[in-house]
Amino acid sequence: MTSHDPLAALRSRKLAIVGYGNHGRSHALNLRDSGITDIRVGLRQGSPSRAKAEAEGFTVGTVAEVAAWADAVSILAADEAHAEIWENDIAPNRPAGQALLFCHGYSIQYGLLDPAPDADIILAAAKGPGGAVRTEYEKGRGLIGYWAVQRDASGTARDLALAYLEGIGCGRVGIFETTFEEEAVSDLFGEQAVLVGGLVALAKASFQRLTAAGVSPRMAYIDCVHEMKYLADLIHDRGIEGMYAAISDTAEFGARLCETELAEALGPDFDRLMDNIRSGRFAENWNGEHRAGAPRMKAWRAGDRAEPVEQAGRELRARLKGGRD
Repeated sequence: MTSHDPLAALRSRKLAIVGYGNHGRSHALNLRDSGITDIRVGLRQGSPSRAKAEAEGFTVGTVAEVAAWADAVSILAADEAHAEIWENDIAPNRPAGQALLFCHGYSIQYGLLDPAPDADIILAAAKGPGGAVRTEYEKGRGLIGYWAVQRDASGTARDLALAYLEGIGCGRVGIFETTFEEEAVSDLFGEQAVLVGGLVALAKASFQRLTAAGVSPRMAYIDCVHEMKYLADLIHDRGIEGMYAAISDTAEFGARLCETELAEALGPDFDRLMDNIRSGRFAENWNGEHRAGAPRMKAWRAGDRAEPVEQAGRELRARLKGGRD
């Protein structure tokens, strides 16, 4: 009996990887290490990533060049660049029937591009940061993967999605079905409410409150920012229940009281975030910001270094690495 090859749907494809940042590099390397060798990397003219991709053994061309060559394209550049990439580089050059793959649902869900009717539109999302796709693969593990098919023009889109996720390592832990809408909404809400926006807001606000009460910046940073990693690791490894079991009763009692109060207080804000995401207002806001040259993003980034919480963090990290005051 012939054994099933989970990568069969991908082995017959000429695959273009557009972008060589955290996601593009991780996907390209994992797929090659899984035995998918007919890969080219597409980058804009003058991209600083070109030398790195070539040094790591990939054939590199412009996005237009690899789009003309490939019969499947994985668009792994930044979400906000997808419309320009599609209109200027892929659409004018693609062969008929070329499949399109995305690692997030954002650009399809919010209409940044409308692919040709003959294109399979596929989501192949490894749930985690782009760099972790590679580091987990190298450890013999993987990230949980989600797939969706927005359009199945070929009749084989599902097979291609599953093969792609298998190739980047998701089959080692689990692959599940979703929709472009579900992935986009969940991803954005998770980033904004908890993983980035909410986490940073809590860290900054608690640091400011402690230092205003006379606590040293170093102590405030340790208790409100530095120790986040240890609690996140506990939740990652044991779940919320296991995290509570691992801390002191004093810490748990205070946390349980605060958890209830914060959940009630944050409810309206979370409802607002969800409404902005589901309605498309957040996407419109971000797309407009990008078209304007991202002035608010630049101002926020410029202000980061002067933040007292960042100054305390730099000092602590220097000491942990063996530095001195």
